[in-house]
Amino acid sequence: MTVMALSTAFTELSGVQHPIALAPMGGSAGGALAAAVSNGGGLGLLGAGSGDRDWLARELPIVAEGTGKPWGVGFQTWAIDVGAVERALEYDPRAVMLSFGDPSPFTERIRAAGALLIIQVTDLEEARQAVDLGADVIVAQGTEGGGHGARRGRSTLPFVPVVVDLAAPVPVLAAGGIADGRGVAAALALGAAGALLGTRFQATAEALVDPSIAKAIIEGRGEDTERNRVLDIARSSRWPSKYTARTLGHPYLDRWRGREAELAADPQAKQAYQDDVARGDLLPLPVWAGEAVDLITDLPSAADLVSALAAQAEDALSRAGRH
Repeated sequence: MTVMALSTAFTELSGVQHPIALAPMGGSAGGALAAAVSNGGGLGLLGAGSGDRDWLARELPIVAEGTGKPWGVGFQTWAIDVGAVERALEYDPRAVMLSFGDPSPFTERIRAAGALLIIQVTDLEEARQAVDLGADVIVAQGTEGGGHGARRGRSTLPFVPVVVDLAAPVPVLAAGGIADGRGVAAALALGAAGALLGTRFQATAEALVDPSIAKAIIEGRGEDTERNRVLDIARSSRWPSKYTARTLGHPYLDRWRGREAELAADPQAKQAYQDDVARGDLLPLPVWAGEAVDLITDLPSAADLVSALAAQAEDALSRAGRH
């Protein structure tokens, strides 16, 4: 089905068919997933994370060769250097997205390459900075989202329209707790030019996740998700403390909730975590999952999912208009 009704400032700017983007989830949004989302008419964003050289060398050619449609790359800004961005730009992505940290050291290089500059923001100070830096697209991330976000962030529903007003005329994508076409429609109703989805795309045929993770997402419930730092500390992750991560329940979360400082100072506990993973007693990674995880019940191809989301969104907007 061709969904012409959902043309927005974002689709026109990026050259995609549907106002839907793949969250560049570090490591799990690989080349195959990004290409599939782009082939489905959305904007596939490769999850380049901290810019690991070997990972980029493997995944960048997969997306570049896997689609003739616009695609992009996303980085965790606190964890990268200019070299990582330059390696990605060699493949001529349509867009580069920067999240979590000061984007200013990288913006001129991205713009000089002719790529769209997408900046994700978690509060109004970051939103103002993104506007000042000349972001082409701003992603307003609410706290319902899976994975990492601001410890003191705001919910998607009230946050997005405030950013839309502040950033106008720059197009804004809504992110956080969106997992079906109704959520995409809600984002458009809030004044956003589209939606960025993460957890929903982790449960697709092309996602670079262990099958146990996809299974956990399909079986997961939103009420079981929780924002925490415990699992970053247990994994000896370098994520800055201002960012927590929403995950499904986890034995170490139950064991160490409220005792983060104690865990950070206990090398034996962190070694025990690694040992438990190695033995298979724990999943290989925490299950990053947003509050809308209940809506995820299948494992489709990402290209088919984009089309289905767009059709659902159009239907939801049509029904809302009849009320």
